[in-house]
Amino acid sequence: MDNVEKSMERADILLEALPYIRRFYNKTVVVKYGGHAMVDEDLKGMFAMDVVMMKYVGINPVVVHGGGPQIGDLLKKLGKESKFVHGMRVTDEETMSIVEMVLAGSVNKEIVGLINHHGGKAVGLTGKDGNLIQAEKYLLSADKAKDTPPEIIDLGLVGKVRKLNTDLVISLVNDGFIPVIAPIGVGDGGETYNINADIVAGEVAAALHAEKLVLLTDVEGVLDAEGRLINTMDDDEAKSLIEAGAIEGGMYPKVKCCLKALRGGIKKAHIIDGRLKHSILLEIFTDEGIGTEIVL
Repeated sequence: MDNVEKSMERADILLEALPYIRRFYNKTVVVKYGGHAMVDEDLKGMFAMDVVMMKYVGINPVVVHGGGPQIGDLLKKLGKESKFVHGMRVTDEETMSIVEMVLAGSVNKEIVGLINHHGGKAVGLTGKDGNLIQAEKYLLSADKAKDTPPEIIDLGLVGKVRKLNTDLVISLVNDGFIPVIAPIGVGDGGETYNINADIVAGEVAAALHAEKLVLLTDVEGVLDAEGRLINTMDDDEAKSLIEAGAIEGGMYPKVKCCLKALRGGIKKAHIIDGRLKHSILLEIFTDEGIGTEIVL
């Protein structure tokens, strides 16, 4: 009887997923892969399986990944100090070459290999491939004091997205592949730019008119001023929490990129805890979901 009950429970789980499979069939979901899920061996495999399952049930996943800890580790081994201003890595030419080597080389290829190992067909890309991410220099504006002009901080080869050419991504998706994108852009003069992966994921989601944008983080989701998880948050509530200082640090650019992607046409954005096993499946295929859902 126990085995029968366990089998019935499994059937209930599958049936719970059915309406979501139907709703998201042939729709695009952009996943930003980062944080602890990228370094824990078990979680890496589970992430790859989640992405492959999405593809097999008819959803079109597109992965955008980070790699900050891996970049920092290599810089340290090479005796080069990592410098950050307002959470953004100062990127000179030497650092940029290391960033590109890590993101486009080891990190991207590892993710592609894991997805392929678990039965998917992944293809690694950077913003240079097919002129995917056309970028320009990002200049950080920082307020110095009241009634004085803001200070413009040059972060080196840190870029922002100027234009996306998603033809290659769309072609790969239509041919049954899973694109895995490293957040490296190219400038008008051929220069290489390091771009925040959250920002790239939001821009890609909007350009592809994705059904969902899912950001994996190392926290439960967006927390309110009392430290409680916010299950659903709209534009007005997000603005209020930002003004109150409840959304700050690394969560600030994540929420901002979600709001921008929503205004760009995606249906929903989610910030979820990537430390949980099969976090993507829990978000997409269950009634409760996890993390924070952001809507306009």
